[in-house]
Parts: sequence; C-alpha cells; structure tokens
Amino acid sequence: MDRKAEGEHRAGEDKASADDLLDIVDVVMEMGQAPADPPSPRPQAAYRSQPPSGSEPTFGLPAHLEQLADHARKYVEAASSANTRRAYASDWKHFCAWARRQNLEVFPPEPQTVGLYITACASGKATGDKTPRSVSTIERRLSALSWNYGQRGQPLDRKDRHIATVLAGIRNSHASPPRQKEAILPEDLIAMLETLDRGTLRGLRDRAMLLLGFAGALRRSEIVGLDVARDQTEDGRGWIEILDKGVLVTLRGKTGWREVEIGHGSSDAICPVVAVQTWLKLARIGHGPLFRRVTGQGKAVGAERLNDQEVAHLVKRAALAAGVGGDLSEGERGTKFSDHSLRAGLASSAEVDERYVQKQPGHTSR
Repeated sequence: MDRKAEGEHRAGEDKASADDLLDIVDVVMEMGQAPADPPSPRPQAAYRSQPPSGSEPTFGLPAHLEQLADHARKYVEAASSANTRRAYASDWKHFCAWARRQNLEVFPPEPQTVGLYITACASGKATGDKTPRSVSTIERRLSALSWNYGQRGQPLDRKDRHIATVLAGIRNSHASPPRQKEAILPEDLIAMLETLDRGTLRGLRDRAMLLLGFAGALRRSEIVGLDVARDQTEDGRGWIEILDKGVLVTLRGKTGWREVEIGHGSSDAICPVVAVQTWLKLARIGHGPLFRRVTGQGKAVGAERLNDQEVAHLVKRAALAAGVGGDLSEGERGTKFSDHSLRAGLASSAEVDERYVQKQPGHTSR
C-alpha cells in the first residue's frame, strides 16, 4: 500500500471513529427527551443526522456499546427524581403548545420568546391557564425549559435581560409572602399519636411514619422512599438499619447522600425504633419498601410503596383529630399543617441543639 492509499485508509478509519462518537452523543442527548417530545433540530456541523421521533433512537450503535448506552440512560434518569422529570415534561409540552398558538418557533431557544411566555403565564393568558400562575410555578416552568433545552444541546440563557428583567418584575408584582407551616411540637405529636388505632395495621404504620418523620426531620418523599435494607428496590431513596442504639437512616437527597441517627424514645409508646420494629413484624415486611398501602379492609399489606401525598394527608388528619392548633379555624388548620410541620417541629424544639438541627434535616446555614 503506497503512502497516498495508506493516508486515505487512515482517514477513512478516523472518519468512521468520529461517526461512531457522533452516534453515541446523539444517543445520550436523546435519552433526556420524553417519548412525546418533538424531534430536536440539530446543527448540521455538530450532528450527522436527525433521529426519528420516538423513545428509542435508532443509530445502529455498535453491539459492544449498546450495554454502555443503556447504563448511560439509567444515569440520566438518576440525575433527577421521577416527579421532577414528569413536571419538566409537562411544562415543556405546555410551552410548546403556547408557542404553536402564537406561531413562534421553539428552536433555537430565543430569550424574547421565553420572556413573552412567562409574561403570559403571569397574566393568565398562557395555553390552558385560566388564572395567573404563581411565581413559584413560573420559576419551575422556567427551570423546565432550561433543562429541556440543555438536554437538546441548545442551552437557554436565563441571564438574558428579556428573561431576567421580566422575571424580576413578575416577582416584585406578584410574589406573596410564604405561608408558614405550623410546627408540630412534642406534646402535639403525642396527642396526634393517641388518635391512631394501635390495633390496626394502618394505625401501626401511621405511628411509625409520624415518629420516624419527626425524630429524623424527614421530608415526606424521604419517609416513603425508604427501604427495609440497602439497595432493595430501584425506586428507593434510602434505607434503614436497626442498631442497638437506635435507627440509622441513610438518605439520598438533592445534594447527595446523608445519614440521620435516630435514638430510642423515653418510653415505648413514643419510641420511633419500637414503632418501626412493631410495624415490620406485624406487617410481615422483610424486603422492599418500608411503608406500604394497607389493603383488604386494613387486614393486608400491599407490595407497592406508599405515595408521598399520604404523609401530608396523615399529618393534617391527625392534627385535626387531636385538636392541634385549637386557636385556629378548621380551614386554617387544614392549610397550616403538613408534612413539613414534622421538620419544623424538630427545629423548633428547645431541647435540640441548633447545630444538630441543621445537620439532622439536611438544612444549610444561611
């Protein structure tokens, strides 16, 4: 083979390798898209071809890389919670529907278009919005747009004046003071526990959730995301270990992993460790989700993980039944008590050292 032919051969090999790399990039980029998303336009200089619409791109990936791409998709999913991905997918569809009605292009990302969109959301004139959206909803939708554009390799400049200045004006004009949730104090918790039936599986489960949530200052998603032991389910967000001194809770949060130590209570009636052990024993749970639905008129325990909304409903229901916040109307009590009240209760307890409070719930210093 002469030098010219050898050079052409090497060039062909280099081009094939480059093409394979472009395919891999396309696969990883496509993994972040929802199945119902429209196909994303890709700059011709950066991508060889546009994939067909669908949940699975067809790029003819080399066999030895298919498993690697599958692992990459799983890591993409692990980068955010399922609830976040669902919300972002819904917000993206909402934005695309609004843009179509206004005869505006979605690609490339134009700050002016996004600025008009959040203005429409704030004024209640966006597609499907019958009333003006709250500032928190608008900020979430903006985050969803940034995430979706980023997944398509076309970042949105949120600092552009057409977005940043409009958003600042929306905050100044429409933001309302945050609603402070009432803290549940130890004496409130005891009263709430008394409203639960210790003779039923549902009552035992609810006692364990309240005591564990209060003692560990856990979020509702953290409570229901626990498994009986490490790495038992794909959707688990942590697990428990029952030790001599108490329960060690390992949690995966937004900022990484953390451990929460929960000790024994002053009596079995209010001990989170005893409550969890009793629930596990009588519910006959040895593997999988810690907190599950109780079925069959309260006589059987299902296999599925409990929904995090059930924790919020439990706190409200028990607080109302116990008469917590008696100086408030029933309507006010229904809105001021939630799962966050458990976290606020620990932080408000004078018996807990402030530095410990910040470490326990995953709070950060301000």
